[in-house]
Amino acid sequence: MNSRINIENKSFDEERALYESHGITVRNVRFEGPLDGESALKESSDIIVEDSFFDLRYPFWHDEGLKIKISHLTEKCRAALWYSSDITVENSKLFGTKALRECSDVTIENCEVRSDEFGWSVKKVIMKDTCVSGEYFMMRSRALDFKNVTLDGKYSFQYIEDSVIDGCNFKTKDAFWHAKNTVIRNSVVAGEYLAWYSEGLTFENCIITGTQPFCYCKGLKLINCEMHGADLAFERSEVDAEITTPVISIKNPTSGTIKLPTAGELIDCEGTKCRIVMKEICRSQA
Repeated sequence: MNSRINIENKSFDEERALYESHGITVRNVRFEGPLDGESALKESSDIIVEDSFFDLRYPFWHDEGLKIKISHLTEKCRAALWYSSDITVENSKLFGTKALRECSDVTIENCEVRSDEFGWSVKKVIMKDTCVSGEYFMMRSRALDFKNVTLDGKYSFQYIEDSVIDGCNFKTKDAFWHAKNTVIRNSVVAGEYLAWYSEGLTFENCIITGTQPFCYCKGLKLINCEMHGADLAFERSEVDAEITTPVISIKNPTSGTIKLPTAGELIDCEGTKCRIVMKEICRSQA
């Protein structure tokens, strides 16, 4: 049986410094320097990285079996994890743009992420207790499982599918556009133009803030949700909603039932097949 190789207390800056490594532990190593080399651990497997610093591009491409702990991937560490699988990142900082893409079976826990275009076309991602900032977060990704994640950024979760989000706090404009078959529970979602063109979304016990939410949706469900600042809501949407707060206005929903305390205005609702129930009084335009 081959024993693990330990690489400790070193610095690398050359191209493909540890290329095609297998069964190694990298501890207290810095990837930086004047040679500005790329792809330090490309095409590697069974890699453990601890207490290390990455200031060079593309370190983890085409890797399998990767554990990163207490490490810092800087703004210069562009496109850090691509085309890789079986990844765990804990107590680390991911600051380079496009940090995660085309990967699968990923767990990210207790991390800080500052990365535009993070998480594109990934699948089976667990994220817990993590703070994120960046635009176009998790686009075209599948099977996400998020718990206690905070997010500040625009255009998030577009085209995602088959995901569960629980106990999160998102400040994000144009979120969940074209998303499918996703459940958001016990969360705060603040931002304009929420979930347009989505299919099969469920929001349960959520606080939702922002103008013109939920337009052109199919199979939308809201269960015991608060809505604040909501005007022109549900335009041309198939919706079944139980809302615990008044909304500013509802505009021309297609079908379903909307239950809420009151709405300031109903716009173009005369011919709709959606039942709008306010204070236990049914206003039906069948």
